[in-house]
Amino acid sequence: MTADTRTISSPGLSAEINPLGAELWALRDAQGRDLLWNGDPAFWTGRAPILFPIVGNVAGDRYCVDGKTYTLPRHGFARRRRFVPVDVRPDRVTLRLVSDDETRAVYPFYFQLDLGFAISDARLDVIAELINTGDAPLPASFGYHPAFLWSLPYGAARADHTIEFEAAETAPVYRPDAQGLLVPASRPPQLDGRTLTLDDALFADGALVFTELAGHALSYGARAGPRIRITYPDTPHLGVWSLKGAPFVCIEPWQGHADPAGFTGEIWDKPGIVRLEPGARRVWRMGIELVGSDADSQA
Repeated sequence: MTADTRTISSPGLSAEINPLGAELWALRDAQGRDLLWNGDPAFWTGRAPILFPIVGNVAGDRYCVDGKTYTLPRHGFARRRRFVPVDVRPDRVTLRLVSDDETRAVYPFYFQLDLGFAISDARLDVIAELINTGDAPLPASFGYHPAFLWSLPYGAARADHTIEFEAAETAPVYRPDAQGLLVPASRPPQLDGRTLTLDDALFADGALVFTELAGHALSYGARAGPRIRITYPDTPHLGVWSLKGAPFVCIEPWQGHADPAGFTGEIWDKPGIVRLEPGARRVWRMGIELVGSDADSQA
């Protein structure tokens, strides 16, 4: 726990949230067992970063708005910015990021981004609310990037872990190329209807990206359970990523994704970008729930 991490809890779960990036820093079950990756730099320092105002890469880290070019790193800047707590209670916390001169130098828009975390029983609900506080339209993408332990702390082997989608995901899948841009990919043999069997070979070519989702929920874990059920009703895209031998798997609901290879349009034309008119707001929700073995096959 860092000095300014906020802790929220219920009888079924506890969570720590770091104001730096409004990042979910830890998630533990009722017995105090970790469910979330700890950011060990031997593999990856992230835990559950927030992706805003872009998801993935823009070509050459550059994008164009109304004829002017700006630079943004992969996944944008929100994960490196300090959010201000605006509501702190024993079971919930809300943190806020507001545009300033530094953000407008690379993203010339006025915004307010709130991240709310609330725990009830064995469920954590996360709500991101973006408000256009300026007088011009605002283009944005948003993404969640939680890294769950692989294996979960319930005794099952790493090879026994699967992702079970609520519906068969039969649309074409994509991968990042060497520049981080999306290209069509062959369908991995580990994906069979609703079931994605996890192994290191699945991630040899990077993240698996779904751009046309059939459903908006899944469960992750071993067949014997308990499992983690994740719901993402507002995000149309999903990434699944890990590294060879890494003890985590990232399950990432996204609004938007990296530029497709060859994309040369303005940000308004970028796939997955939403357009918020002045005063408009957009919400993206994610639920994380620990479910028992009797629910392990239900997404």
